Amino acid sequence: MLTAIRGIYRDGKIELTEIPINVREETPVVVTFLGPGYIDLRARGIDEAQAADLRARLATFVEDWESPEMSVYDDYDAAKASL
Repeated sequence: MLTAIRGIYRDGKIELTEIPINVREETPVVVTFLGPGYIDLRARGIDEAQAADLRARLATFVEDWESPEMSVYDDYDAAKASL
């Protein structure tokens, strides 16, 4: 069984974003460090003021976007292709 859970590396430890279900204590793990989720907005023609404005306008969607029901869209393209 493989289980994937996101986390953050901080102070020499991995902090998980959620508690794994049905995983015993001291279960071996493999950790893969992901590249930063950085997007160069300047390269896309967006300056700091525009980014702040965009962030403020999108903030109203955060609660809905992060709700568990929205996970159905995580693999939308793959689900659509299998129809």
